[in-house]
Amino acid sequence: MNTVLIVDDSRTSRKILKSLLEEGGFEVIGEAVNGEEGYLKYKELRPDIVTMDITMPTMDGIESLTLIKKENPEAKVVMITAAGQKEKMVDALKRGAEEFVTKPFNDAEVIATLNRVVG
Repeated sequence: MNTVLIVDDSRTSRKILKSLLEEGGFEVIGEAVNGEEGYLKYKELRPDIVTMDITMPTMDGIESLTLIKKENPEAKVVMITAAGQKEKMVDALKRGAEEFVTKPFNDAEVIATLNRVVG
């Protein structure tokens, strides 16, 4: 079973994503509320995949992605974005994000995307 770390400042988004991923056969091994906490939890937990919100307080998802990829260039990070953040998505992909999914979540699309990323 593939392990996932969810990084999102929205408690509701984390709850929805956790439920969705667990139903889809993933094991959620941790959650973080901002990019800094996400980076620290990544180093501690070493999940197979990180789902990373882009817009968060303290440290945004793009900064956190950059640190995670510096720590482990093989890390698999899927960015979570609200519609209309195309510029930030392009930046995240350039910095090594594997994929992205948009809010509101399409359940089947989220599971298909993560399954594609873990191969």
